[in-house]
Formats: sequence, structure tokens, C-alpha cells
Amino acid sequence: MPAAAAARLTSRFALADEAATARLGAALGQAIEALTEAIRRGGLVIGLSGELGSGKTALVRAVLRRLGVTGTVKSPSFSLLELYTVSRLNFYHLDFYRFSKPSDFSTSGFRDLFTPGSVCAIEWPEQAHEPGFSVDLQIGMQIADSGRIAKFDALTQIGRECLQETNGAWQTSQDAAC
Repeated sequence: MPAAAAARLTSRFALADEAATARLGAALGQAIEALTEAIRRGGLVIGLSGELGSGKTALVRAVLRRLGVTGTVKSPSFSLLELYTVSRLNFYHLDFYRFSKPSDFSTSGFRDLFTPGSVCAIEWPEQAHEPGFSVDLQIGMQIADSGRIAKFDALTQIGRECLQETNGAWQTSQDAAC
């Protein structure tokens, strides 16, 4: 088994309603806060996959609320990019849904955003057909009979740290919700 596969960390979260999605987003936001210095050194790329309406933007909105954004948090579906400054980080919310050919990502200029000090939360990351494009934390959102299911796969060291922090914050929020 390759080293990267052995070190992969996965968690699943059952989200019964919008409030649970907001709590999970807040837990992820808390993890980002805790890892600010590491993100300032290397950046963080979060991929968000799932069908339309599965909660990708709702999750990012909750992350941003936890990070102190009080204004409107819009889906980047039409603009492709929404920028927020949180703490000492740039937070880029991107949507690659409309990318249709392999060159769309490489000619978009978005690669320049993937820098130390940046969090790039990307809806439809699979549309970025570029060698070397990778995410640290892949989040799959699914609609289920009982709400939503979020599956987090940590693919790098910073991704694993972020998921571990998220798990701890989620557990605390679950304990408080009971």
C-alpha cells in the first residue's frame, strides 16, 4: 500500500437538518482557526463534491460564519470566485461546475490563488483537469433519506490535521446539542 493511502484519514458525518450542516461547517471553521499558522505556511485546499443541492455552499457559508464573516455569503456558481479575508488568511470560495474542457482551469488564472496563507474551498474540484492539481481535504456531500451525509477524506498532512481538529470540534458541538 502506498504511504499516502496508509496515512489517509476518513470521517463520516450524518447531518439530519440544516442546523447540523451549520454545526459541521462551524467545526471545520474552528479547525481552520486552530491551524491558521500552518495554513499561513502552506495553504489549504478543500474540495467539495456532491450533486446540486447537496449542501456544499451551505457548509462553506457555515465555515465562513464561524470565521467571522457577517455579510452575504453567496454561491460562486456564476462569478466562479468569491473572496473573503478571515483573520490573517485569504479564503477563496470557487466553483468549477462550468469548467468543461481540460484547459479551463489552467487558463483561468485560479492556480495563482493556491498559495501559502490561502484557504481554497472548491465546489466541483473534479472539473479541474490539470496534472498536479490536488486537494488536502476532500468533502463529499450526499443527500440521504434522513438529511445529508458528509464524508471527509484527508489526503495530506494538513488535511489530516484539519480533519482531526474538525472531529474534535464536531464532537463538542454534538455534546452541546444534546
